[in-house]
Amino acid sequence: MPDSASPPLPPPSFADKLGPLAAEAAGPLYLRLQIAMRDAIHARTLMPDRALPPERDLAKELNVSRITLRKALDGLEREGLLTRRRGAGTFVASRLEKSFAKLTSFSEDMRSRGRKPASKWLSRTSGLVTPSEAMALGVSPGTEVYRFRRLRYADGLVVALETSVVPAWCLPSAEAVTDSLYDALDGAGFRPVRALQRLRGIAFTPDQAEKLGVQPRDPGLYIERRGFSADGRSCELTRSYYRGDAYDVVAELSDPR
Repeated sequence: MPDSASPPLPPPSFADKLGPLAAEAAGPLYLRLQIAMRDAIHARTLMPDRALPPERDLAKELNVSRITLRKALDGLEREGLLTRRRGAGTFVASRLEKSFAKLTSFSEDMRSRGRKPASKWLSRTSGLVTPSEAMALGVSPGTEVYRFRRLRYADGLVVALETSVVPAWCLPSAEAVTDSLYDALDGAGFRPVRALQRLRGIAFTPDQAEKLGVQPRDPGLYIERRGFSADGRSCELTRSYYRGDAYDVVAELSDPR
């Protein structure tokens, strides 16, 4: 007897994921397309980190002009919902979350989310503590410190510009830090066991924007952390500038009653 089983259904097309654009809806076509794509992203019908089809193919599938499509994509990129990667195409943005409830390093945060952390070193030096560093760390003037400045990546996308200052007694040398500062501090017996952390919104300077691949004055998150080792001494001062389109901060709150 012939096989009567139904053939498998083809995967949904991009247009199927968006659904029909309501012709009677108010507003220009590019705006209706932008709204439909935004809704699909929030509903995770369009998944984070997934590449969109090439513009020519996508415009044809959606039956819109490339100008209309590009205006919709530009709007979603400004909202931080899409990212354009040079030579690779347009992707649904993947926002990272940082919980303030746990004292973890950047590398640990990324691995816990299934991401691959990486760093690009900008400088790794030693010297005497500056007056502002001495005040923040609570150390005496003339204290020797190591300074680490680097770009932090998640799955190949730069998400943060980070500068760490560590008292020299916490590490055998500046070269002890390779991938993770906390791994190096742990190995030396000075991993932070508690920290004070503050956050505020900032606008990127031209230098910061260039390094992070965004525009000057784009919004970002500034996070400053002062870590303390088990003996109560300050062992870390880290100042990080995170891309506002790629990073969220999450805090779990409870009723104290």
